[in-house]
Amino acid sequence: MQSRRGRFQFLASECPSGLRASSLQHMPLSKETARRRPVSGTQLQDPGRHQQPSKFHVQPRENHSLRWKQVLHLQYGMYVWPCAVVLAQYLWFHRGSLPGKAVLEIGGGVSLPGIMAAKCGAEVILSDSSELPHCLEVCWQSCQMNNLPQVRIIGLTWGHMSQELLALPPQDILLASDVFFEPEDFEDILTTVYFLMQKNPKVQLWSTYQVRSADWSLEALLYKWDMKCVHIPLESFDADKENIAESALPGRHTVEMLVISFAKDSL
Repeated sequence: MQSRRGRFQFLASECPSGLRASSLQHMPLSKETARRRPVSGTQLQDPGRHQQPSKFHVQPRENHSLRWKQVLHLQYGMYVWPCAVVLAQYLWFHRGSLPGKAVLEIGGGVSLPGIMAAKCGAEVILSDSSELPHCLEVCWQSCQMNNLPQVRIIGLTWGHMSQELLALPPQDILLASDVFFEPEDFEDILTTVYFLMQKNPKVQLWSTYQVRSADWSLEALLYKWDMKCVHIPLESFDADKENIAESALPGRHTVEMLVISFAKDSL
C-alpha cells in the first residue's frame, strides 16, 4: 500500500544568475494579454535560449523526479503557476488510484499535473491550444525530459469542435490547472468538458483555481451545463501551505481545489 503522506520536492537547477525558484511567482497580470503578445522568431527557433531547468523530487519512499524547462517569457503557458503545484500535490496524494486511468490535461503548457499523473501510472494525453504551437512544444519538452514517450500531445482549443476532440477516447479524469483565468473563456472550457463528459458520464474534472475576483463564479454555468462542483479542502491533501515542495508556490495566493462532474439528475 502506498503511503499518502509522501511528498514531492521542488528544486531549481542550473538557473541563470540571479534567478531563484521564488522568481516564478512574478507572472503577467493577464493571461489574455500574454496570449496575444507576439513571440519573436528567435525565441521560437531557439526554445532553450531562455529556459530555466527545474525538477521535482518525490520523497520519501518513491524515488521519482519530475523535470521540465520553463521559458522565461511573458507567454503564460511556459511557466509553472501556483495552481499547478497544488494540483500536482492532489495527484500525488491520490496516486494509488491513478494506474491505468485515462487522463487528459487541458491547457497544459508546462504540464506539471499531467506529467505527475503519467509518472503515477496513468495513461495521459496532454493538450493545449492548437493556436499556440510553442505551448505544445513545451508539453513535448516536458515529456522528453521525463522519459515519457508514450504520452500523446494534441492541440485542443476550448469551445472548438475539432477532429482531435472528436477522436479522443473516453477519459476517466480531466486535469485543468488555473484555466479559469479569463471569465470570457469559462463557458468555452465547460462546453469542451461537457462534450468529454458525454463520452463518459462518470468522468471528473480535477481543477485548481486561483481566486482573483470575488465577483467571478462558475455557479450559473455549471447549472446551465448540468454539472456539479465539490470544493476539496487543501488541508485534506497536505496542500494548505505557502511553500509546497520547496517551490515557493503557491505563496500567499488563494487557491481552490475543485472536482467537477455531471449532476446526478443528468446521469
